Amino acid sequence: MNQYTQNKVFKDKDFSSQNLSNFEFDNCKFIGCSFQKCNLSSSTFMDCSFDNCDFSLAKINSTGFKTVSFSNCKLLGLQFTLCNTFLLEMKFMDCSLDLSSFYKLQLKSTLFQNCSLKEVDFTETNLTKAKFKECDLLGTIFDNCNLEHTNFQTAINYSFDPERNRIKKAKFSYDGIGGLLDKYDIIIN
Repeated sequence: MNQYTQNKVFKDKDFSSQNLSNFEFDNCKFIGCSFQKCNLSSSTFMDCSFDNCDFSLAKINSTGFKTVSFSNCKLLGLQFTLCNTFLLEMKFMDCSLDLSSFYKLQLKSTLFQNCSLKEVDFTETNLTKAKFKECDLLGTIFDNCNLEHTNFQTAINYSFDPERNRIKKAKFSYDGIGGLLDKYDIIIN
């Protein structure tokens, strides 16, 4: 049986290593909370915001993130691939998402702003119209992705093969073009 919580603010709560599976949170705010190693499996967060929270190594199997925003959050090593994809909608501002995976997800129009996305796996992800504003994409994998209309203009350290991704109308800065030519092992001055 699910536990339902609506319109509540959680501040400085430590949910680390707890079992919060099968919970439903609707229009809740989480400020300064820790979800490290927390089991959030089969829980649903709808219209929720997370500010300055730590989700490192949390279990998010079948977890629903429906119109959820993360701000100043630590989301290291999360397997978003395992989330419930029904109505999946997230945005990330000033977050650390290093070593996470978004494999095969539908992330159309997702905002990543001022985020660290080092060694993240976006293989076969639909990122149409996504925005990577001032993000560090060092070692991030883009393979067989839909990147049409995606904005990389202020992103840094991205490197991927344009022939293995759909990039029609994607936006890049002149300084970042080298990341599209890495496979040719050429020198650009």
